[in-house]
Amino acid sequence: GAGSWSVMKFWPRHRPPGSRWLFWKRPESPMRPLTESQIRRMAKRSYMNERQRAFFHQRLLTLRRDTLATMEELQASLRATVREPDEADQAAQEEEQRLVLRALDRDTRLLDKIDAALRRLATGDYGYCLETGEPIGVERLLARPTAEYAIDAKTRRENLEKHFRDD
Repeated sequence: GAGSWSVMKFWPRHRPPGSRWLFWKRPESPMRPLTESQIRRMAKRSYMNERQRAFFHQRLLTLRRDTLATMEELQASLRATVREPDEADQAAQEEEQRLVLRALDRDTRLLDKIDAALRRLATGDYGYCLETGEPIGVERLLARPTAEYAIDAKTRRENLEKHFRDD
């Protein structure tokens, strides 16, 4: 497979006395994108290598593109709204608009998180917990590519937030 160790004789057919075996590592092909299952099977020491960073970069760009498309559709539905003369219809329409505005707000926050993740990817900080510096983990990043914290740190933060909310 790509990146596996190979042995090559220094002289292909006849090795003169004292010649050496040459060990070399086949380069990992950045051209072929990894799949989720390949990422899951990679050794922990390969965490956030070039191919994994390329995989998550593409995943974040796709998520960003999809989020922008959704926001465009939501904004178009708001612009296309025609005021209803009937009070009951108008109330239903206002409720629908409120839901669309909430969805737009959620997508705007998601877009900010995607952009922050792309910046961390560019600086080499992507995939590492902002609080502890420990790896976040491939499984968590596959589930939530914008994750900023390892699961233990995130749980602690949520418990603190809950504690302060309850007071």
